[in-house]
Amino acid sequence: MAPLCKISGQRVITFNLTFREDFDTGGALGCGHFLQYQVLNELYAGCRPSQRAHFNRPIRTFGTDMLLIVLAYLGGALTILSPCILPVLPFVFARADQPFVRSGLPLLAGMALTFALVATLAAVGGGWVTQANQYGRWVAIALLAIFGLTLLFPRFADHLMRPLVSAGNRLSNFAQTDGQQVRAGSSFLLGIATGLLWAPCAGPILGLVLTGAALRGASVGTTLLLVAYAAGAATSLAVALLIGGKVFTAMKRSLGAGEWIRRGIGALMLCGVAAIALGFDTGVLARVSTVATGGLEQKLVDKLSPNAAPGKAPVAGNAADASGGAMMSVNAASQSTAGADADSTAVNAAQGGAMMRTAVAAEAAPLPVEGVLPPLDGAVQWLNSPPLTTQDLRGKVVLVDFWTYSCINCLRSLPYVKAWAQKYKDQGLVVIGVHAPEFAFERNIDNVKKATHDLGVDYPVAIDNNYAIWRALNNQYWPAHYFVDAKGQIRYHHFGEGDYAGSEKVIQQLLTEAGHANASKVALGIANGGAQGVQAAADNADMQSPETYVGYQRAENFASPGGEVADKTHTYVAPSQPGVNDWGLAGSWNVGAEHATLAASSGRIVYRFHARDLHLVLGPGKDGKPVRFRVSVDGAAPGASHGTDVAADGSGTVTGQRLYQLVRQTGEVGDHTFSIEFLDPGVQAFAFTFG
Repeated sequence: MAPLCKISGQRVITFNLTFREDFDTGGALGCGHFLQYQVLNELYAGCRPSQRAHFNRPIRTFGTDMLLIVLAYLGGALTILSPCILPVLPFVFARADQPFVRSGLPLLAGMALTFALVATLAAVGGGWVTQANQYGRWVAIALLAIFGLTLLFPRFADHLMRPLVSAGNRLSNFAQTDGQQVRAGSSFLLGIATGLLWAPCAGPILGLVLTGAALRGASVGTTLLLVAYAAGAATSLAVALLIGGKVFTAMKRSLGAGEWIRRGIGALMLCGVAAIALGFDTGVLARVSTVATGGLEQKLVDKLSPNAAPGKAPVAGNAADASGGAMMSVNAASQSTAGADADSTAVNAAQGGAMMRTAVAAEAAPLPVEGVLPPLDGAVQWLNSPPLTTQDLRGKVVLVDFWTYSCINCLRSLPYVKAWAQKYKDQGLVVIGVHAPEFAFERNIDNVKKATHDLGVDYPVAIDNNYAIWRALNNQYWPAHYFVDAKGQIRYHHFGEGDYAGSEKVIQQLLTEAGHANASKVALGIANGGAQGVQAAADNADMQSPETYVGYQRAENFASPGGEVADKTHTYVAPSQPGVNDWGLAGSWNVGAEHATLAASSGRIVYRFHARDLHLVLGPGKDGKPVRFRVSVDGAAPGASHGTDVAADGSGTVTGQRLYQLVRQTGEVGDHTFSIEFLDPGVQAFAFTFG
């Protein structure tokens, strides 16, 4: 299936209400482990949605907001069926024998509010929140470990608290013996600690909720969504706690085993602390979580979506993938007057992700008005042109192209955009490239200047580092094309690669409407044999490897023994027999959220892939010194299968932060083991892409 663009987030859901959301916390968002969950693995579907969450083009309404809040609440309630809730259950049930109003209720309130607060801050606040939350998690782990020890060993509480009597009541307030009055404040504090540690498995609904938090920014709506999700989880836990409390009391009365039950809960709490500290809550348990709840959540989304008319069959391919993850129902990659049914897309699973089929091509019919081109004054800088305004563009047909210079999908569509800019500029077409960064280095204006020069982009480019234009258009993808008529009205859009002839016909149609009758007589397509190098069209028939991130926030299929170690220098061993789409590191690397940095004079990255082309986004490191490398395919120099950035003997040099084409096979495509050995320290590796 042709990858037209990528949809970010492992358990991403595109919600066909009046707006659509998908979740990704990569790049500048930097939500770290706490909001990482399992949302951070990539789905693919032809365009590249942003590292931030974002809303689809149609306007939101009060009704859809309320519907989403209800959906968030129901999704939270389903978390009790997910394995990821297991590590925190001992904390919740530690006081099952205490009055619910003074014990269970404050605990669950503290847990829910803390989750909502930290999730909101992490989604909108960036790296400092991530770091602060990591410290908070370890403090909470220590606090709950002490609590568990006091339950398991009552004498431990007495010895521990003696030096702290002057500062307040004993910590054993957290572990009262039977019959003591519990304090609501201590329960609330325990709930806060639990909320810092709670990492719910990300099913479709949580992906939807976190999406709203990410690009909407700090707002009442953002907080309400997260509070609704947390409240749903708290409700289901409250029901379980009320039932569990009665069972606990009955067991004490009938068996006289209250002390041993209390110690058992203490032991389970220590097990929960160990599981969270070792990352099982966001690792092993998360990988099996959606088997339990993913299908239920997807059914809720499909039922509550107003686009799913009663009795109407779902879009073909709209089903759970093999791993139990929910499939997405997405709007068409291109929109025409044929209507929603004609533009429906189908999604099917591939390597835990999703592929979006090519949308129906545009028809030669009157194009609807989709909206009005918003102001373009949010760009931090303009290249190749003074700042343009909507008034400057009146009377012109405008193509707005959202792109970023290391995006392989963007690079492959770029030859067509450049050709359109050249072919139709004398007839009134203005092409505006809106450069919205994914990786941190793409925010560097000098890097963007160099990239536009090297790529031959001579039309106006708005550098949208703050996503102002992105938000104004409610964009969602890289690449994304918006076609604007001479009156400033958006008449058509296309997301991702493909259907270039259809897009060019739209340009001709809008130019004809504007009075340029000869536009329709221009021959379609690219002259001079088409695109070359990394900009050449992908071999979709043989491409079976997905875009793969190296940084821990969005990494998947990492096969080096022991897994990735976050934010620490660690010596890795390459997998001896990686499966297809497995990859690993060898040598001393520091794996960060966004990329891995080589910490020694040499190191390797290995990937077992199935595609004609292999690309890797690389950077030379902070000092900017070039880094030499050597590529091999199945243990030998690539020879005729070398990419444009590699010699036949496999040698090459990382000189700047960009996408490097390392393999371009000339023969039959099959499974091959790629290895790149770096011969100098400091290289930064970001992401693999394929073609």
